[in-house]
Amino acid sequence: MTETGTYLYAVTEETPSSDVEGLHGVADTQVRTIPCEGLVAYVSTVPLDQFGAEPLRRSMEDLDWLGETAGAHHHVVEEVADRAPVAPVRLVTVYRGDEQVKDLLRERHDDFVDVLSSVAGRREWGVKAYVDLSAPGPSRTAPSLGGPGTAYLKRRQAGLRSREEAWRQAAAHAEHLHATLSTVAVASHRHRAQDPELSGRKEAMLLNGAYLVERSRDDEFLKTVDDLRDRGVEIELTGPWAPYSFTDLEVRGDG
Repeated sequence: MTETGTYLYAVTEETPSSDVEGLHGVADTQVRTIPCEGLVAYVSTVPLDQFGAEPLRRSMEDLDWLGETAGAHHHVVEEVADRAPVAPVRLVTVYRGDEQVKDLLRERHDDFVDVLSSVAGRREWGVKAYVDLSAPGPSRTAPSLGGPGTAYLKRRQAGLRSREEAWRQAAAHAEHLHATLSTVAVASHRHRAQDPELSGRKEAMLLNGAYLVERSRDDEFLKTVDDLRDRGVEIELTGPWAPYSFTDLEVRGDG
């Protein structure tokens, strides 16, 4: 008989809307709840031949598996977040069984309550800003006093100066964007900018921001983003999401 473990998605405070009938998570497993001392853990029973420590080390290198598992994990978190304030747990957090999850809820009870209180009535929005430095700048034709080689060097120097100036202007706009959005948000976090291989875009990323916003101020936040759009900087808005960037609890599982 295959050994099983308990996969943890998220934690909420216990509410009448904790029912998860019909909700499926990683590896198409049924999601269920574990209540303990006023908290509820959302979990699945998973086979350890797939989710044990050693199989996970191999699977985490499989991008297809990782993408599918991450999608299922986040789907559960978002479903839960629609019902109550939620503290998401990092991907593939697996315990030996339900009792270990209950131990976690008892030992970290006050930490979970504090985090859940801080995100109640709030959602996370993501804002990314990009600049395309490959776009040609305004051309300025000036008489050349040298030969073709000198003219080429001057054009190259002028092009470099134009790119540097475009970068400075775009970076200043991104700083202004982040500072302004932070005044509307309850909290903000600036993630590391992604390189083009991860972002899937050829433009350089100037801002990778997360903003925790009161639901009552969503419209104000969205209008602020629109008001700050600039032709030299492309802004990408995502969300609203469960507050992944603002529930920083280290929960490791038994792996």
